[in-house]
Amino acid sequence: MPSPSRRTSRYTLGAEAMLAGLAVLGPLALGGAPAWVLWPLVGLSAVAAVLACIGARRQGRKLHLPLFVLLLGVGAALCLVQLVPLPPGLLAGVSPEAASLREFALVPLGLPAAGPVSLDPPATWRELAKSLAYGLAFLAAVEVCRSQRSRRRLLATLAFTGAGVALLGLGHALLGFDALFGVRAYAHVRPPLVTPFGNPNHLAGFLGLSATVALGLALMHQGVKRLAFFAAAGVSGMGVLLSLSRAGIFFFLVGQGLVAGGLWLQRRSASRRRRSGGLAALLVLCASVGAGGYVAWEKLVVEASTARSMETLRQGKLDLWPMMAEAARAFPVLGMGRGAFEAAFPRYQSEPNPNTLTHPENAALQLAAEFGVPGLVLLVGWVWGFVRLLRRGRLEPLELAVLSGLFALGMHNLFDFSLELPACAVAALVGLAAVVRPEGESHAEGTAPSGRWRLPASGGLAVAVALGLVGFGALVPGRHTLAEAEGELSGLLASRAPVEDVRARGLGLITRHPADYLLYGLIGMAYAEAGPAHAGEALAFVNRALFLKPVDAASHRIAARALLELGRRRQAFLEYRLAREAGDAEVLSHEALRQARTVEELQVLTSERPALAWEVANALAAQPEPMVRTLAWFAWAREHFATVPDAEHLWTHEARLRLVRGELREAAALSGELEQRAPDKLDAQLLRAEVLRAQGQGPEAIRVLERLVPRFPDNVGLAFTLARQLVDEGLTHRAREVLGRAAPFIVEAEQRARLLTLEGACFEREGLLSRALDRYQTVTWLAPSPGAQFTVARLQEAMGRYGDAARAVREGVRLLPPEARPGWDAWVARLEGQQRQHMEERRQQFLSNPQEEETENLLRPVEQAP
Repeated sequence: MPSPSRRTSRYTLGAEAMLAGLAVLGPLALGGAPAWVLWPLVGLSAVAAVLACIGARRQGRKLHLPLFVLLLGVGAALCLVQLVPLPPGLLAGVSPEAASLREFALVPLGLPAAGPVSLDPPATWRELAKSLAYGLAFLAAVEVCRSQRSRRRLLATLAFTGAGVALLGLGHALLGFDALFGVRAYAHVRPPLVTPFGNPNHLAGFLGLSATVALGLALMHQGVKRLAFFAAAGVSGMGVLLSLSRAGIFFFLVGQGLVAGGLWLQRRSASRRRRSGGLAALLVLCASVGAGGYVAWEKLVVEASTARSMETLRQGKLDLWPMMAEAARAFPVLGMGRGAFEAAFPRYQSEPNPNTLTHPENAALQLAAEFGVPGLVLLVGWVWGFVRLLRRGRLEPLELAVLSGLFALGMHNLFDFSLELPACAVAALVGLAAVVRPEGESHAEGTAPSGRWRLPASGGLAVAVALGLVGFGALVPGRHTLAEAEGELSGLLASRAPVEDVRARGLGLITRHPADYLLYGLIGMAYAEAGPAHAGEALAFVNRALFLKPVDAASHRIAARALLELGRRRQAFLEYRLAREAGDAEVLSHEALRQARTVEELQVLTSERPALAWEVANALAAQPEPMVRTLAWFAWAREHFATVPDAEHLWTHEARLRLVRGELREAAALSGELEQRAPDKLDAQLLRAEVLRAQGQGPEAIRVLERLVPRFPDNVGLAFTLARQLVDEGLTHRAREVLGRAAPFIVEAEQRARLLTLEGACFEREGLLSRALDRYQTVTWLAPSPGAQFTVARLQEAMGRYGDAARAVREGVRLLPPEARPGWDAWVARLEGQQRQHMEERRQQFLSNPQEEETENLLRPVEQAP
């Protein structure tokens, strides 16, 4: 066996280079989000581990195995166990949820009942490869960090990579680029700071760690290097603030504060140098916060205003935690499969969410859901190992900074999932390896500190090669993703492929991703589009999709159509109702109401949630035909929701429909009921005024409205209603007084346009056409619309300005939809004919008396000259 050597082997330096490449690759490769990143991750990690083992063997050393290496190995072993196919009986004992899924969704399709615990095996294969890569990288980093120079070089790589990412974002901001390098635009997000990280929270987590590491390096150096690391810490800290990540900013401040506080607590025994280190940490923190706050103060204020109350926070990520905890409780033994959360969670999602939830954004819930109880045991092991590091002897400033940054990043991952991606995970492992290095001040070179396991270098080399090969092998079945499968099947539907081909390919993809509800839904959609003869097959596949995601609005809608084809109308309208409750905002007005024939079907369609029931009322009021059915529904709804608060508009809608039908007595009765139910509500009094006006009691209606104005002085709609009725009664001066009192409360352009329209109507009734025209023209600038242009044209025609009127008509026609444009040419032709006739009359007048015309031109003011 070679004798121990203090000289660093070139193989160890090669391992250091591989690790540095990993630290840089993750952030630049879109934060490690693309699936292809796993191939270089496994490759570089395996090469780094092999080189580190060779270097250790050349130097006569044994490999040290800290607790964290074993925890990573246990995680990989759990992934492997989750991928073992189990017979139905054993699968039901280990994972009842996985067994019930296969029994309900797969077995009736002719697919096997036996299968692995993981509900998305390709994702678990990828996680297996990732765990092996992390273990190999950490093993190599621990060996490399035995050298103080290598350790500091690796941490410097991390620090300057973070600063480089932050500078890249600042450069994009200065150049005004919304796309990465001006080329790649993010599809679903617009990050506040454009960097390779598409997720601002991940960016903040990475930059927070790199800033804290840079601060620790600055405290260990002097001169130019010290200034360079301080600058890197400041730039990265400014990038954290510009990311606008609330949790990221908070935990960055926590990490920096821990560094400053830890150094300050050590001041008594370390005297001046430690005190100056704490002061320097505070200065860097203040500089980062000051620079970032100066650049993005307004955006930070807006972002902070969204999290001022616990209610606001509860409605965000915290609101989802109970559902995620329920999903975790369903898989206590071995979890749903590492990486399978995106596919498996929709079954336990009880409230609709427009976003696809790929992670719980909570590290504890992530491990509990995907690994079950063993995942929580792993988490406890990580926490225990970290606490042991903190309880070690006196920490150097660099070690204190790294541990503070890791603590902040770990706490941040209680509200994020940045450690699930390679960029932050590799950075964290490199930092952790720098702290758990086997060399201690009390240990001689090449000896093993107590409390750590050792492995011969030759054995470690064999293990590294084997694990590298296993990692690459795992990436072969792991190359398949949910997005690719869904995209492939959607492409078949878009190309109008035969339904048999869609089914055959879909079943193949379902075998690979058994818990993906969208695959079943797409096959059901293909059967639904194939015609009424396939309604039964469509319903069968959609039922499977709804088993896997009960709040999938699209599947409920397809199920409703299939049930209508099968003649099961009552159940169909229940599915329409569930589609609306699942978030389909258009299903009522665009489809369900058009299919309803009877009031009983409308009753089934009506949700017990008041807000959704009011949507049915509003949609029926907008599309009342057949009127008898609609009025019958309103009568039922008034009785059904009689005790529900804010149900008054049911009476309002029905009364207005009665007014349209001329049923004044019934409308008056409804108005009286509404006044008794809500005597102080504005809607009740407005309805009373409408009924009085319909009964020919215009003055009494005006008096009712005038009594309301002092009670609701800031209600602009009330003022407009009163002014309109005053204009109709010829009381234009009083109408303008009402509008004048309402003017200070107008804040929107549309409200200003309506006020000017009413003022124009007042002036027009008074014969002041020029002032009316001025108001109407202003409306065309504030709120361009065909009606506003036609009003201007009508008034200009009355004033004899036929050419201007024709231009206004043409502009109004241009604003109309294409199908509504025919029929307006006659008005334009008439106006142009009148303009030609007027010009001809003027010409004849000039020819008959040219001197009078010339005198008129000479006396005309300059601004009126032609």
